[in-house]
Amino acid sequence: MEQRLSIVSLGVEDLAASRRFYEQGLGWKVSSTSNESIVFMDMGGVVLGLYGRDALADDANLAHSKPGGFGGFALAHNARSREDVDKVLAHAAKAGAKILKPAEDVFWGGYSGYFADPDGHPWEVAWNPFFPLSDDGRVELPA
Repeated sequence: MEQRLSIVSLGVEDLAASRRFYEQGLGWKVSSTSNESIVFMDMGGVVLGLYGRDALADDANLAHSKPGGFGGFALAHNARSREDVDKVLAHAAKAGAKILKPAEDVFWGGYSGYFADPDGHPWEVAWNPFFPLSDDGRVELPA
């Protein structure tokens, strides 16, 4: 298996509401391949997919579960500056996100906070001085 991530699929309760949050609220572009059952967004080389929660569980042969608890993962958006972290969190809150943790200096030397999308999926917004971003926004990990 090649070391890469292609698609992150989020199981959502209300696909139309989640699409509105990401597309209209956050201003992200939705692919023309999206339809009434699934929504795709290009995230700079990785695709974010929104899919009905129960349908996604069925597709993976997993039991249905109730939303709201911690799913054991967090998505992350690295910002170019501390100020950008605050701007992104404010924009997400205005779009209807719940702020889980206001931005603050963190133990590893950066600055970060968290918001939750309408289904409770946690997004970290961070400025990391040790992971510079390329011009196209990709994290440049040290070798």
